[in-house]
Amino acid sequence: MTKRTSESAFSPEDASSGQPTVEFLQGRALAMQARREHSRQEIRQKLLDLGGRTDVVEPLLDALVQRRLQSDERFAEIYVRSRAERGYGPRVIEAELRGKGLAPELLEEALSDSGYDWLEQAALVRQKRFGRSLPSDMKEKARQLRFLQYRGFTGSQVSQALRCEFPGED
Repeated sequence: MTKRTSESAFSPEDASSGQPTVEFLQGRALAMQARREHSRQEIRQKLLDLGGRTDVVEPLLDALVQRRLQSDERFAEIYVRSRAERGYGPRVIEAELRGKGLAPELLEEALSDSGYDWLEQAALVRQKRFGRSLPSDMKEKARQLRFLQYRGFTGSQVSQALRCEFPGED
């Protein structure tokens, strides 16, 4: 059975080279972005895992950026908001974004421009997990401290949260 040329754009592999076609890779990249925002590195890695070559994938990524279909700045903004709303602090978020290939200056910008008061965020996370009352003994205080550190809050944010019964009030 012979393959028609009109079907090659929908085939994941080019018949002559066994490599995924540019159209296939582009379609996969667009489908990824349609589901959720991805970092450039995430898209690159997924396309390379599909068998795409670097000399094909890089221009495709450049085209996505140029058409504003992919933006690491937009990805970082959305990611920070999503993780902060789930109770994670700036240290964990920064480490996760670094793992997704974002530049250090972009990480700092995304965290500082997020609008979150991380001290208040730590206090809210503590209150949601452990209730309004402050820890009464050292064992409980240590348990809450470990939890907030695990969630990615800094030492000063954690100590403030463990002293603050109601976030935003003194």
